[in-house]
Amino acid sequence: MTEIFGIPIQAFLGQLMLGLVNGAFYAMLSLGLAVIFGLLDIVNFAHGALYMVGAFAAWIMLDKWGINYWVALIVAPLVVGALGVVIERLFLKRLYGLDPLYGLLLTFGLSLILEGIFRDQYGVSGQSYPVPDALAGATNLGFMVLPNYRAWVVLASLVVCLGTWFLIERTRLGAYLRAGTENAKLVQAFGVNVPLMVMLTYGAGAALAAMAGVLAAPVIQVTPLMGSNLIIVVFAVVVIGGMGSILGSVVTGLGLGVIEGFTRVFYPEASNVVVFVIMAIVLMLRPAGLFGKEA
Repeated sequence: MTEIFGIPIQAFLGQLMLGLVNGAFYAMLSLGLAVIFGLLDIVNFAHGALYMVGAFAAWIMLDKWGINYWVALIVAPLVVGALGVVIERLFLKRLYGLDPLYGLLLTFGLSLILEGIFRDQYGVSGQSYPVPDALAGATNLGFMVLPNYRAWVVLASLVVCLGTWFLIERTRLGAYLRAGTENAKLVQAFGVNVPLMVMLTYGAGAALAAMAGVLAAPVIQVTPLMGSNLIIVVFAVVVIGGMGSILGSVVTGLGLGVIEGFTRVFYPEASNVVVFVIMAIVLMLRPAGLFGKEA
């Protein structure tokens, strides 16, 4: 069989791969949002800006200091994670216990500030980031040609997402985090430093956004607008999966990336809105999201 639904099989599988790559970015970004909202009850609108800062951090390290991709993949998330810690300590800690709208407005303002700083320094034109030599080229699988870097993005995203889910849902540290957000005073009575855990949780969420930015840098142009162009779709992914549901964010992100990719083949005009159509349908049938818990 050389065709699937009237489409050449190579084109079909190529679009599947592109959808998985987009879904990998959706999954990593929505994972960070789900971690921050699920554990801190903060709607973090600055997540897209932190994703952009991560990509720019990798580009600056290569352009100014010659630091390669593999080092940037570790250093950039640490730098942006430290920025997240500063944001949490200076601003967000004052909003705990208040209406989540305050956190949304604050982080929206922070995202505009970060975007404005990078637009002032680098303009709106994109900066290219080369694919690392070890992942250049493609592999011929016989039925399709698989770009090595895109395969790496999907694999790395799955490892990070599943590792984060396991850490939070299946380890003692994750149990402390979840308990600390439910009843901070009780957990502190057992000697656990809850404010430190909260601070590091926001930092970890920021680091996840930055890692997605580094992974995206060789695939798309690094630009100050890259985060704002993506964050609305990522919020839709989180809503569909269920606000605060980590597994839901991962599964939904990958699935919607594939659906969006196939929509570009069968009905290109709808590719930019298909995620929001699905969100509307899910909210009508299941307001808590596919993996969310009903109140």
